[in-house]
Amino acid sequence: MTTSTNKAIEGALKFSRLHRKQAVEKLHSFVRFPSVSVQSQHAQDVKNCGGWLAGQLQSIGMPRVFVVPTARHPIIYAERVVSKNAPTILIYGHYDVQPADPESAWTTPPFQPIVRDHYIYGRGASDDKGQLLTHVLALEAYLKTSRKLPVNVKCIFEGEEEIGSPNLEAFITRHRRRLLADAAVMSDTRMLGPDRPALTTSLRGALGFEIEVRGPRQDLHSGNFGGAVHNPLQALCEIIAKLHDENGRVTIPGFYDQVRSWDSDERMRMAKTGPSDSQIMDDGQFKMPWGETGFSLYERTTVRPALTVNGIVGGYQGPGGKAVIPSQAVAKISIRLVPDQNLSSIESSLISLIARLTPPTVRSRVIVLMRSEPASIERGHPTMEAAANAYHAGFGTAPVFVRSGGSIPVVAMFKRILGIPTVLMGFALPDDRIHAPNERFSLHNYFRGIDTNIHFLAEAGRVLRKRRAEKNGTHRKDR
Repeated sequence: MTTSTNKAIEGALKFSRLHRKQAVEKLHSFVRFPSVSVQSQHAQDVKNCGGWLAGQLQSIGMPRVFVVPTARHPIIYAERVVSKNAPTILIYGHYDVQPADPESAWTTPPFQPIVRDHYIYGRGASDDKGQLLTHVLALEAYLKTSRKLPVNVKCIFEGEEEIGSPNLEAFITRHRRRLLADAAVMSDTRMLGPDRPALTTSLRGALGFEIEVRGPRQDLHSGNFGGAVHNPLQALCEIIAKLHDENGRVTIPGFYDQVRSWDSDERMRMAKTGPSDSQIMDDGQFKMPWGETGFSLYERTTVRPALTVNGIVGGYQGPGGKAVIPSQAVAKISIRLVPDQNLSSIESSLISLIARLTPPTVRSRVIVLMRSEPASIERGHPTMEAAANAYHAGFGTAPVFVRSGGSIPVVAMFKRILGIPTVLMGFALPDDRIHAPNERFSLHNYFRGIDTNIHFLAEAGRVLRKRRAEKNGTHRKDR
């Protein structure tokens, strides 16, 4: 790197370290917004949170910031162009969060963040507000010191990731020319552990749906009608029980037809670089594994598909008992898909199977809530090299390549619509309790994440300029 670039990095790092108290204060403010995208009562909170984020981008010196309305929650877009000829990085993040239920399981209120033992606790602290802010604060560090960025930067921060990004694809498609970039980067994934950074190379897709079962027209007295009518809640449980066989395999016809088989070399590599069964059980705090036989837990959660029941609602939910047969019951279920599985085919097979499994004594229907395609990232792309170098500078050690069992819809969208890869450079830890009560984010990772992103912007500029120079040299030789 040039002397001026090194000075810019040093200045940005110094600014970041001198303003760590303010960084924590900003994260506190961010987490206080109950930006739960799936719940309509929090629609205004999501909007207010997006407005706060837009204000932060303006205050750090991003000259063009827009709050873009959608059918549900706004998209925040910002850009700063250094030069038309400079490489461009597209930064993505999401500011919406999962519901905090059950709030009674939280040690402190989920939207009143608190720092304990060098962790900040609160819903969204890790997924994805803390990780998103590492990018914003890295930009601030450059703009408040050298007043210039190493690359052109475009930002997309959405408020609907936790509900499958239903309005994001239309936004990306409509603004495709404006969003042109060399690569995208996001921090919404996990490291292997403290001081063990990881670059994620694949994500599972997702199909989220509800099964609704209806029986009598109204709730019935269980004494007067128990044994005479098929309880919809019982019928729903019977349907769910048939979605897996005794070996933990999903029973949807054709479910495994396109699932890729991995050779022994790749499985050995996964066993070497990924977490062990005991580590996964320790992270999840469970003692006995379950699932598809013949695969490690890391394989089951990354390169094998899965179906999970996320919630069941039916009948009386209050304290004590109530002698009632509910008129309806609903189960919320998600399917995680792996590369090569066809989402539309799985959806069609699922709907047909539920219809066949439904007893004639009740009625059922399937309501699809979200769809997200699986995605894989090319390890040899120059920006992956930039991320590896940035991690080494920020954490003092090189990252390993890992697979993730999670789903992030935008990764496949960026590849399909914009033709660019996404660098998945996360700073969360396996025990951050993402989506669960008492979610937290390590301040150690927060601060190092900011430093890592400072290095990444500079490294991305360097490797992308180098690739352009090599291509131009090749073209000249060809001529």
